[in-house]
Amino acid sequence: MVSKRLLPLAAMEAIMRNAGADRVSDKAKEALKDVLEQKAEEITKNAIELAKHAGRTTLKEEDIKTAVKMTSR
Repeated sequence: MVSKRLLPLAAMEAIMRNAGADRVSDKAKEALKDVLEQKAEEITKNAIELAKHAGRTTLKEEDIKTAVKMTSR
C-alpha cells in the first residue's frame, strides 16, 4: 500500500531505533508509517466529533487525549 508521505520514513526509522532495533527495512518503515497515519486519522476524526459536540471548531489537547482513550478500547 503506497500512500502520501505525511510522516517521513526517517522518523519511522528513528522511532524503531529508539525502541532498540539495530537495522530497519524500508518495508518495516512503510508499515509503521501506514499504521500510525491510519491511527492518527481515526483519533483526529473522533477528536473532531468531540469538539463539535462541545460547540467548537478548534481541536484542543483535551479532544485528542479523550479521543485516544476512545480508540484504545
